Amino acid sequence: MSVFQFIKSKSFFIQIVIAVVGLLLFVFILKFWLGVTTNHDQKIQVPDLQKMSLEEVDRKLKEMNLDFKIIDSASYNPDYPKKSVIEQTPQAGDFVKEKRKIYLTLNPSKYRDITVPDLNGRTKRQASSQLRAMGLNVGTKFTYVNDIGKDVVRGLRHNGKIVNEGDKLPLNSIVELVLGDGNGR
Repeated sequence: MSVFQFIKSKSFFIQIVIAVVGLLLFVFILKFWLGVTTNHDQKIQVPDLQKMSLEEVDRKLKEMNLDFKIIDSASYNPDYPKKSVIEQTPQAGDFVKEKRKIYLTLNPSKYRDITVPDLNGRTKRQASSQLRAMGLNVGTKFTYVNDIGKDVVRGLRHNGKIVNEGDKLPLNSIVELVLGDGNGR
């Protein structure tokens, strides 16, 4: 029997029909199985979790059969309560399936600490610029000490206490400069 005669034969067409029916049956069974196991038509709207504490987030997400994971702490933001949610992924209003994880970024409990540099011998302007660039605020009440250099930094104070090189202060702290008065010899 030649190839062309086999292609024209009844048994070849029966085999083709069986293969097509088997493939269609497999596709429909696979589609049904995936729809059942992946909860295809299920949608849960993600709630807005901003400014919520972890206890509130846990309670709210358990009610909705969702989970959460803390991925990071951002820079301290005084507009948000301590250890509350600043950002979330997926965003509020997005739709997810049950048991999906919501990734959270939390507000730290305080500003990060800044290491105080050695500013002794710098001018008031240089020291002020460097402190501001590091995230510290320079106070307006300067203390003057007897020194030959006018407006040369001779020390730093924070809340009335002397601050030394290497000490740590919270970001946005107010630092007072101790300056020379230019009258010393």
